[in-house]
Amino acid sequence: MTDTLTPAQRSERMSRVRGKDTKPELIVRRVVRALGYRYRLHAKNLPGKPDIVFPLRRRVIFVHGCFWHRHVNCGRIPKSRLDFWAPKLESNKLRDARNRRQLRKLGWRSLVVWECQTKDLSALEARIIRFLGRL
Repeated sequence: MTDTLTPAQRSERMSRVRGKDTKPELIVRRVVRALGYRYRLHAKNLPGKPDIVFPLRRRVIFVHGCFWHRHVNCGRIPKSRLDFWAPKLESNKLRDARNRRQLRKLGWRSLVVWECQTKDLSALEARIIRFLGRL
């Protein structure tokens, strides 16, 4: 299947994809804040630059988009240019695993929150409390 957009249109659309302050990330941050936890954002000194960092607890949260990080339960795959997208998305998945291993070796625990999991706020809140512990 060929791309329905021109290269210029595709480039413009892809330029809108953000790496920080995405809607799912803002939802998770709002929940964490409402629970009373204090955190830092995007620690450049840690592998993978985690989205939410709890330095005193040595814990981090990654908020992953289901498409970009290949969430197996969502099954969203590109319909065009599979020769480009398949290796690109697979390398994202491998990089994520490598970053989590490096964090574990450094003594950090990590939690991955998938974009689709931000829709059920009570379940998300429960996961975060289990991961971080009560205040």
